[in-house]
Amino acid sequence: MSIIIKPIITEKITKEGEVFNRFGFVVDKKANKVQIKKAIEAAYGITVVDVNTMNYRADRTTKYTKSGLISGKTNAYKKAIVQVKEGETIDFYNNI
Repeated sequence: MSIIIKPIITEKITKEGEVFNRFGFVVDKKANKVQIKKAIEAAYGITVVDVNTMNYRADRTTKYTKSGLISGKTNAYKKAIVQVKEGETIDFYNNI
């Protein structure tokens, strides 16, 4: 089971990476902070200082169209914001 699913590359996370050495990842829903820290240190060879996690729920949507009522939902996921030791960085573009 892989704990790290994918890195989050958005403008906000990229700016936090440059300023505060924080990087975002979508992680397994059942993983705790200690497991996330060990997985990121092993995958990228860096020292993790702090891990913050957030659980996002599935959002349900309803659309009214010509063909009738269409309902759908987005997937639920867990996001981890990881702060790296000063002077170290993660380069996502070379590791993808």
